[in-house]
Amino acid sequence: MTKTDCLVVGGGIVGLAVARACARRGLEVVVLESAETVGTQTTSRSSEVLHAGIYYPRGSLKARFCVRGRELLTRYCDEHGVTRRQPGKLIVAADAAQLGRLGDLMRLGTANGVGDLRLIGPAELREREPAVAGAGALFSPSTGIVDVDGIVRAFRLDLEAAGGAIALRSKVIGGRVGRDGFTVETTNGEATGRLLVNCAGLGAWDVARSLTGFDDPIPPRRLAKGNYFGLSGAPAPFRHLIYPVPSDGGLGVHFTMDLTGSARFGPDVEWLDETTSPEAIDYSVDTSRVHAFEHAIRTYWPEMPTGALVPNYAGVRPKVAGRGEPPGDFVIAGPETHGVDGLVNLFGIESPGITASPAIGEHVVGLVAPPTT
Repeated sequence: MTKTDCLVVGGGIVGLAVARACARRGLEVVVLESAETVGTQTTSRSSEVLHAGIYYPRGSLKARFCVRGRELLTRYCDEHGVTRRQPGKLIVAADAAQLGRLGDLMRLGTANGVGDLRLIGPAELREREPAVAGAGALFSPSTGIVDVDGIVRAFRLDLEAAGGAIALRSKVIGGRVGRDGFTVETTNGEATGRLLVNCAGLGAWDVARSLTGFDDPIPPRRLAKGNYFGLSGAPAPFRHLIYPVPSDGGLGVHFTMDLTGSARFGPDVEWLDETTSPEAIDYSVDTSRVHAFEHAIRTYWPEMPTGALVPNYAGVRPKVAGRGEPPGDFVIAGPETHGVDGLVNLFGIESPGITASPAIGEHVVGLVAPPTT
C-alpha cells in the first residue's frame, strides 16, 4: 500500500502542475497515471498554443487562469530552456458583418487583462499576411506556440526534485472517503492520502463517481473531438497564427504551426457520445471531414490548393457544456463546494488548460494546503 500526503489522479500537464505545486509547498505527493508515461493523452493532442486570454467571460476561471498562466508559463519556459516562439495571432473577420464581433473580442480580452490587442484594417492585414483575405482582424502579438512535451518533462523533473513520485499504469478504479483521508484502488494496487486531487481529464467524472462516501452532484460530461489536418507540398504562406471568428464549441478551424514551422489546421468540433469511456475513444482522423475543412479554411485563405490537406492527428476536449449551449468554464470543486475536506475535483479542463496549468496549480494548492501565515 502506498501512503502519502496527497494523491493526484492524472499525469497530464494539469495534474503535473498541481502535483509540482503541492510538492513545492512541502507535501509528499504521488501522481497516479493510468498510461505508460505522463502527458500522452489530452495533453499531447493539442495545438500547442500559448493563449493570451481573449475569448473567455470576464471573471471566469478560464480568463483568470489563462492570463496568469501565460505570465507564469512564459517565464518558466525561458528559465528552464523550454522552446517557445511568439509569432502572434490574427483573428480574421471574413466580411464586414463580422467586424463587430472583433470589437467585442477586443473589449473582452482587454477587460481580462490582455493589454496589447489591436484592431487592424484590410490594408495592414494584407501587408502582414498577403495570402489572407478578410475585412479586418484582431491582432494578438502575445499569442505564441510552445513545446508542450518540454513543459511536461520539466514539470516532472521539478516534481521529482521536490520529492514527488509518479505511479504509472495505475488507473483509479474505485475509492472511498474516510475520516482521515482517502483510499483509492488502482490497477497497480492501493494508495492512501489525506488529500486527493482529481485531475483525470477525460476520466475525471468516472473517478469522482467511483468514490464511496462522495455523492455530491457533478457537472455534465460532454466530449468534443477535434480533427487536425496538415498540409502537403509547399509550406503554408503565413507568418502568424490565423484564426477565424469563434464558432459553436470551439475557436474555429484555425492555422497554427509547430516549432519546426510545419502547418496544422484544426481542430474542428465533432461531438461524441458523452458516455464514451476514455479507453474507447477513436483518435483516428475522420477523413470525410476534409471538405468541411477546405470550406472553412478558404474563408480566410481562398487560394489554398485543392487536395492539399492530409490527415494529421485528433484529440478530445473534456467539456461541461455541449452543442448549442453557452461555453462552459473550468470547474474546480474543492471543500467549499462539496464539503469533503481535502478533496478537489477538476472537470472540463480543456483549452486554455495548457496555458493555464501553472495558475491552476497555484489555485489548487491554495485549496488543499493554504500557506501558513
